[in-house]
Amino acid sequence: MHAEKSAKAVNAMDERGYRHVQPRAVRPSQLRITEDTYNHLPNRIQHLANLPWAECYLHQLKSENKSENTQKTYMYGLKGLISQTIGREPILNEEEIVDLTVTELAERIDPNNGRLDRWCHSLIDLSATTYNARLASAKHLMKWLGFQWPIHLRRAKTGKKLPRTLTKRELSNVLLTAENSEDPLASSIVIFCLETGLRVSEICEIEIDDIDFEDQSAIVRSGKGDKDRYVLFTRRGVEKIQQWMPIRESFNCDNETSLFINKHGRRLNPRAVQRIMDSLGQQSGLPKGRLTPHVLRHNFATGLLERGADLVTIQRLLGHSDISTTRVYLEISDQTLREVYHRAQSMRAKEAQDLHFEQPSIEEITPSSSGAGIELENIF
Repeated sequence: MHAEKSAKAVNAMDERGYRHVQPRAVRPSQLRITEDTYNHLPNRIQHLANLPWAECYLHQLKSENKSENTQKTYMYGLKGLISQTIGREPILNEEEIVDLTVTELAERIDPNNGRLDRWCHSLIDLSATTYNARLASAKHLMKWLGFQWPIHLRRAKTGKKLPRTLTKRELSNVLLTAENSEDPLASSIVIFCLETGLRVSEICEIEIDDIDFEDQSAIVRSGKGDKDRYVLFTRRGVEKIQQWMPIRESFNCDNETSLFINKHGRRLNPRAVQRIMDSLGQQSGLPKGRLTPHVLRHNFATGLLERGADLVTIQRLLGHSDISTTRVYLEISDQTLREVYHRAQSMRAKEAQDLHFEQPSIEEITPSSSGAGIELENIF
């Protein structure tokens, strides 16, 4: 018995005496598909081999609780990869891309044929954030098909950027503009963003039945990550919603349960909300793109932090799954403290300077080594 073990140990040694470590077995779902084994997809998707890939892949994304925005982003990004040509290949149109079977797709995007590399090189002019989003979609698809992602294709480094917020003066101008706007939705949307910190998609999905006027709260159903959470608002928020309700009922919305609707009685979409923000920003004298629903969300978070709210509370109100996402607001608050400090110090210095000029001049009559009060003619 011991002799057999010794023999195996010797066989595992090379001529120089180094032991070879047996590599860990790769799971079938992680095996790379080669040209000779395209008909042998990972066990979990073998039954999908001859079905259209797009429909099957969408089912996979939904099973992972990916949001609709994520699904759209992934599918949009993958079209460029699949349509990427090598050599003199014909260009596939959108219908041909969608009709590819899972097996045909696996053959086409095999990372060994160079298509993936050429596609990544074509993205070089995109921003780092967009580039990384494209890579994320391709990496997810590759993993689903059983490919290993090439180690030489890495995410782009992104600089650390703090969330943008409006100053108090800018925010006051926006609130005043929204209050006087001809759009009946403007003021309600702005107040609702500032008091709840909702994402724009969550604002569009909020239902009338989700609002509790007595409790001054609302439940956000199936938010980002398919999570439910409660948000709060003040009496001012309740009054704004109550002022909006008669206007909403005049829009012929018998079959629509959404809180915010357009003049045609249909649920608002995120683009419609952004158009409202763009209009308010322009009327308030802000640069283009300065006012967005997400900027108001950042103002909501920083306002809570500056008033003493703890990070865990802010995390729950914002719906962040990871508190490290919420922690970035600490740096914004720190920057705010620095601005307040430097502004106070500047005012103090100015007051001291004004006080100095107001004092009457005092003639120095005592000679000293500094030369103060000594006439030049007395020196020579």
